[in-house]
Amino acid sequence: MASVDLRDNNLLGISWVDSGWVPILNPGNVLDYFSERSNPFYDRTCNNEVVKMQRLTLEHLNQMVGVEYILLHAQEPILYIIRKQQRQSPTQVIPLSDYYIIAGVVYQAPDLGTVIGSRVLSAVHGVQSAFDEAMSYCRYHPSKGYWWHFKDQEERDAKAKPKSKKKEEPGSLFQRQRVDTLLLDLRSKFPPTFYQPKPGEKPIPVEVKKESEPPVELVKQEEREPATKTSAPAPPSSKPPPEKRARLQ
Repeated sequence: MASVDLRDNNLLGISWVDSGWVPILNPGNVLDYFSERSNPFYDRTCNNEVVKMQRLTLEHLNQMVGVEYILLHAQEPILYIIRKQQRQSPTQVIPLSDYYIIAGVVYQAPDLGTVIGSRVLSAVHGVQSAFDEAMSYCRYHPSKGYWWHFKDQEERDAKAKPKSKKKEEPGSLFQRQRVDTLLLDLRSKFPPTFYQPKPGEKPIPVEVKKESEPPVELVKQEEREPATKTSAPAPPSSKPPPEKRARLQ
């Protein structure tokens, strides 16, 4: 339940509901529901309040002059439309405002001028926002002049271009030869002990042939040969031989 100051003339932005009445609303009691004292849309100086205090029927409203409320349309159980009007004679009335009740919630229907003003204001706001956004993309330079710079343009271009995979650079000739040499060296030092002809078959042991050791005499001879080769004869002296003297007898 909501309480609103009746001095506020703009009632288009508020609504009112009494949850106790919602399950039992029908065309016969909807005017009683609308005439609750907490309803900000209800005018207590209307003819409906006079008829209610005198315990008369609503048919007596046609014989009175002033503000009154009537049920204009009913679509049970969810929609009811109530009209506020100024009665001047039994056959002449002036509509003042309409109220619609949807699922027990009361709203005031806006007039035509309010609807047009709201739509025009929304359109102007959209146009102004578009101009502001367009101005944010405008750039100027004395040497280049005016141009458009969109923030998302670079991201769109990046997404549109397919991502190219980086090619792995092949190894150089020196690297390949060096790797092959290292692999051969490792294989000679640590030969495989088993050999598997096909995947899933039982491995076959490999016979490793041991190299025969050279005889001890041959090793000693090889050790001596470098020593003799390294010791070269001394070059002849450049001094002349000493002169021979005759012995005195």
